[in-house]
Amino acid sequence: MKLYHDYKKQFNIVLLFILVFLPVFFILAQTAEEVQTKISQKNSDIDKLEQEIKSYQTQLDELSKQKSSLNGSIKALDLTRKKLVADIGVTGKKIEKTNLKITGLSKDINTKQSSISNNIEAIGEGIKQANEFENESIVESILSSEDFSLIWNDIDNTIRLREKIRGQITELKQVKGELEDTRKETIDAKNELLSLKSKLADQKKIVEQNAKEKNKLLTQTKNSEANYQKILKERLAQKDAIEKELRDYESQLTYILDPSKLPNAGVFSWPLDYIYITQLFGKTIDAKRLYASGSHGGVDFRAPVGTPVKAMASGVVAGVGDTDTQCPGVSFGKFIFIQYDNGLSSAYGHLSLVRANVGDRVTRSTVVAYSGNTGYSTGPHLHVSIYAPNAAQVKSLPSKSCPGRILTQPIAPINAYLDPMYFLPPYKKP
Repeated sequence: MKLYHDYKKQFNIVLLFILVFLPVFFILAQTAEEVQTKISQKNSDIDKLEQEIKSYQTQLDELSKQKSSLNGSIKALDLTRKKLVADIGVTGKKIEKTNLKITGLSKDINTKQSSISNNIEAIGEGIKQANEFENESIVESILSSEDFSLIWNDIDNTIRLREKIRGQITELKQVKGELEDTRKETIDAKNELLSLKSKLADQKKIVEQNAKEKNKLLTQTKNSEANYQKILKERLAQKDAIEKELRDYESQLTYILDPSKLPNAGVFSWPLDYIYITQLFGKTIDAKRLYASGSHGGVDFRAPVGTPVKAMASGVVAGVGDTDTQCPGVSFGKFIFIQYDNGLSSAYGHLSLVRANVGDRVTRSTVVAYSGNTGYSTGPHLHVSIYAPNAAQVKSLPSKSCPGRILTQPIAPINAYLDPMYFLPPYKKP
């Protein structure tokens, strides 16, 4: 009878382990509800800032339709700065939201890890105790017992214990799977946070640059409308002269276009997340009005200052520069030149910030720069030129129209300029 009672005691110990240690422990300094409330508040803050950004952009769009004036240019620069500051605010709130998510995920991981440890301990003890009982002689237990019904009841209990242990092992596997998923979510959240931090740093640079441009304009014009119009007239004349000079040079370059070496249509992805085309390739009405040649060598996209600009395919950055440092307001401004693996190359112009370097390997959708309003630009936008294989390169040439200056920019034979729309996805005007 002693054997039976000893087993009874052991069995009760096993049950105690299962009942006490198997539940999930939730020891959190901050509840999931509290974290979610804070995340919801951040979402509300983000929505407010995005409405503010939208308002600034509407005002900028209206200004771009007006005749260029000193007051209008100063106001545009100031609105752009305010919009970028709001952009920074949005990014900051997104960073804070991501941090909250990471905090919640980390707590969840710790909780699940605690649950796993406790499950392992309890299951291990249960298996140990069950095995010890099975090692005892069932015949000895029966002979020592005065009440056979108790024996059969406890055998049933043992079977149920075994099922309970199997169930807990299944639960353990599930918890482990959840833990792995949570870890992946945490890694993704951290990567998102790093991306947001990088974007925030870029936006700060653009804001600082924008403020410098405003102060520079005020210094140059001495806050005089007459001085501003004089400078504007001189730059437009210089722009036309440089454009003619460049076209004369490009017309002298020989290039035999082999259509068979061109990649198929649609090989590129869009360089921007939101697509609105403001000027097409070739001899358009606007091109005849804006350019001395009467032809537009690329496609223009509406893009507020600071909009991320992406590579359209895999390739290598073959050139970066800023024509404004050599001859202000006459050409690409800040640009990046990419040679793609498919043989084509492209130039992005009028950028506010270039974040890639010569020699960098880029892939499709890699952010390589941010849109702007540099060089000869009638308003914030992104200019994209596409060139035939082995036809274009970044060259530095002495400029007759900017005496004593070396102008560095992408150059190609006239017949090597290709219509970007052929290689981009189908476009539907919003």
